This record gives sequence, structure tokens and C-alpha cells, in this order.
Amino acid sequence: MKFTRREAARAAAAIAASGLALLAAGGAMAQAWPGRPITIVVSYPAGGDTDAVARIYAEKLSLRIGQPVLVDNRPGASGMIGNAWVAKAAPDGYTLLFTPSTFPIAQHVLKAGPGVAHDVVKDFTPIVKTGNIPLLLVTAPSTGIKNVAQLVADARAGKALSYGTPGAGSPMHIAGELFNKDAGTQIAHAPYRGVAPVVNDALGGHVGVGWITPGAVAGHIAGGKLVALAVAERQRTKLMPAVPTLIELGYKDVDVSAWMGLLGPKGMPVELVQALNRHFNEVLKMPDVQARMAALGIEPIGGAPSVLAQQIADDDQRFGKLVKEFGIRAE
Repeated sequence: MKFTRREAARAAAAIAASGLALLAAGGAMAQAWPGRPITIVVSYPAGGDTDAVARIYAEKLSLRIGQPVLVDNRPGASGMIGNAWVAKAAPDGYTLLFTPSTFPIAQHVLKAGPGVAHDVVKDFTPIVKTGNIPLLLVTAPSTGIKNVAQLVADARAGKALSYGTPGAGSPMHIAGELFNKDAGTQIAHAPYRGVAPVVNDALGGHVGVGWITPGAVAGHIAGGKLVALAVAERQRTKLMPAVPTLIELGYKDVDVSAWMGLLGPKGMPVELVQALNRHFNEVLKMPDVQARMAALGIEPIGGAPSVLAQQIADDDQRFGKLVKEFGIRAE
């Protein structure tokens, strides 16, 4: 079907007008936001680190926007149930997701059931990466392991050793397998259900070493009950600057950290994303917020939405390959 020049011009004008109408609608939505309470979904139970941090941010955001900001815990399937809930929500800025870095890993470790499957890159709108959480390799003085070199020597000599993590498919599990690969060791994985059991068994020497976050063990390290052997990051953490990185010790591939970030459903208007990003960057600068994050072992990050988008895309690719290479499955 061919159009005359006049018909083509009319069609182009109609398309342009509809585009302007959509832009105007998005702008009007942003201007009206927030007109009612906002819900931040946390895909894990109440009481954990992710929940605790989400409640700090909810409190501060509420004061800034003059609306209640509620935290809704929707745990299950390593976070995939809550994630899927947000993916299906309206992209109007009233339903958001606050998530740890298991977000891009879980889909590779678990088989998603009906109604739970989602694409972490395509089905969400990244808003802000709020923090980075270094991963520590720790041991108890009773094990006699004083440094990483001794750990590797003991493992290579056939000493029965295991490393504890908060669960199969966690960033800590991946760090442990990368370390095994780089060090040429076969330290057995001991998966636990959460952080507390790892800390307890590390303190008791029931596992040779534990992979854990600083907030869970800082007091034990300061009290001499645990020894921090190394951190699995490219650079030393400001939270524990005396602890060396595994990279500087010669294990070049062990670069894994945990993080937290805020997302919304796909298709959120740019104006809403920018408004939320601006609010959170300001919240992250607050001294009391930084102090509370430091107590939980979290370094503030912030920045543009693209920082979180790139993190998710990179992790999705990298961890997808590593999960297959190491044969990691949920237990």
C-alpha cells in the first residue's frame, strides 16, 4: 500500500503527536509522584542485613518525600518470588525492589517455577547501587591457620578442610570455588542456611575457614576470636584496610564482592528514575546512614542508574558461566 506525500505527512505528524503525548504523560506522572505510600519489596525474611538496610532507606526516603515508605518482605526461592512480584508490578514508582547481589545469580542456580521466572536485565529498571559488601575469608585461632599461604599448604598436603558459606550459589560460594581453582586446592564446601550458622561454626573451628561479610564478624575479629585472612576484592576494603586482597596474594581471579541495589519494574518513566536516584544519592551522604551501613559492613556507592545496570549485566554474564563451570546447584 502506497501513501501520497500528503498522507505520509499526516501519518508522520500523527506519530509525532502521539510521541509527545506519551512524553507529556510521563512528565505528568513524575510531577504527581508520590501521591500515595511507596512499597519497597525485600525478597528475604525480616531481620536480615538486606531487610535492615532497606528499613534505613525507607525511613529516610519517607522523610524526604512526605509519604510513608513501607518494607514488604516476600521471601522464597533465593529471592526469586519477591523479584518476580516486582517485575509484574506497574512501573509507576510505587513498587520497588531492594535486593542483594544474589539477584543475578539465583536464576542460574535455581529452576524457576511457573510465575517466578524473570530476566534480571530486561524485566527491571535499575535505579541506584546503594552499597558494596566485601567478602572476608576468616578462621578461628584454634585451627592454627595464620595466613592464606598456610591454608593452601595444609590443603595441598591433604589436611581435611572445609569452607563455610551462607548457602549454595551465594557470592561466598563462588568466591570459595574461584579460590580453589586458583590455589589448586580442593577445600570442601560446607553450605549453611544463612550467615549466623557460618559464624558459629567458624568460631568453634568446626569449619577450617568461613566466607562471610564484615558486619557479621567485625566484633569477633576485633576481640581476637576470629582472624581475617584475606578479602575477595580487587582493592582492600576501607572497612578493614589491614586485610590483604587475595589478588595481591597471587590469586588473580578471586575478585567477588556482594552489593545491594534498588530497582523498579521495567518501563519506569525516566523522570521517576532520576528523582529516586537523586533522593538515594543524598541519603547515602548522610553521616548517620553511613555509620549504620559501616556497622553492617557496607560501603556506600551511589552514582547513576547505569552503575547498577552495568553491575547486573556483568554479573549475569560472569556468574552464569561460573555456575555452569563449577556445577553449582541449589540445595
